[in-house]
Amino acid sequence: MRRAPSAATDGESGSRIQALDAARGLAIVGMIAVNVGPLDGTSFWDSLYRLPHGRASLLFIVLGGIGFTLITRRARSGHLRIPWGTFLYRSGLLLLLGLLLQELDHGVRVILTSYAALFLLGLPLVRAGSRVLIALAGTSVALGPLAWIVIHDDHPTGFKREPITADQPALEIVADILVTGPYPVAVWAAPFLLGMWLGRLNLRDTRVSLRLIVWGGLTAVSARAASALLIRALGEPSSHNDWQRLVSDVAHSEMPLWVIGGTGSAVFVLGLCLRVPTWNRPWLSPLTSLGRLALTAYAAHLVVLALLVRPGPEGLAAGAAATALLCGALMLFAVIWLRVMQRGPLEALLRLPRQAKAP
Repeated sequence: MRRAPSAATDGESGSRIQALDAARGLAIVGMIAVNVGPLDGTSFWDSLYRLPHGRASLLFIVLGGIGFTLITRRARSGHLRIPWGTFLYRSGLLLLLGLLLQELDHGVRVILTSYAALFLLGLPLVRAGSRVLIALAGTSVALGPLAWIVIHDDHPTGFKREPITADQPALEIVADILVTGPYPVAVWAAPFLLGMWLGRLNLRDTRVSLRLIVWGGLTAVSARAASALLIRALGEPSSHNDWQRLVSDVAHSEMPLWVIGGTGSAVFVLGLCLRVPTWNRPWLSPLTSLGRLALTAYAAHLVVLALLVRPGPEGLAAGAAATALLCGALMLFAVIWLRVMQRGPLEALLRLPRQAKAP
């Protein structure tokens, strides 16, 4: 796909692309469904409910990369300096928020600690060429899982994939964020870097959105088919043969086919959102409002899970009902909040007062 002639506008200045807000809203809805659970069961409806598992979080990261590029676009063009201070502050705040949220009894592995690290990863690459971003994303897909397996093999007990908590030693927190934790940056850099590249395209161009749908869909289906064929030829991966895991596309396996397929799904959803002619309709505004308050909604749903939902739900019906109620409540809050405020509570906290006019 060739680069479109101009970048899109979104983020904290200029007109927003509401399709990106809608995609963020869908990512939040998907993560809420996954985190509420349950994720077992074999019926068609169970499979449908599990569809966001391993995909919603990748969509969240791809959109994070797009947002990062849009926010830093003036720095990339050389009109402003790269906002190191802004993103160091934001990364520190996201890291702290992630560690605090992990202390709650919700049973979820909080993604914000890795999200914070990905922002820092993106800073030196603000002015990197598009080919460099694609090359680095490909390197992450190819070598990240290999590094994960090698270090896993050398680790005395393997990776427990436990949540990252504030009581761990600092070096252990860093190691968990980069390689050994539930969202290793060595692997998750790929969708973020792809998002940074996508943010340089003209996302308002209907030709771009059509290509995203086609290539995203083909990538998702191809990765799934490749995994099925490899498993049929080589056998189902087992915990006793870690290298055999390379053929797996199981959600959160950290393996290449899962990353490629899940990221393809994210690109497909993004393309669909961009194809919608207008999101300025009353019945669509709850989703776009939720997307504008994505960070606040993500944190709020973890608090609600810990205080009101756990240890349940039991069964698909209870899980779907809890998900619907929680998403509905967060959408209602977002719509009401944005009637009187410009940004969500946590979104506003991400902005330093002295950098209110930062890009």
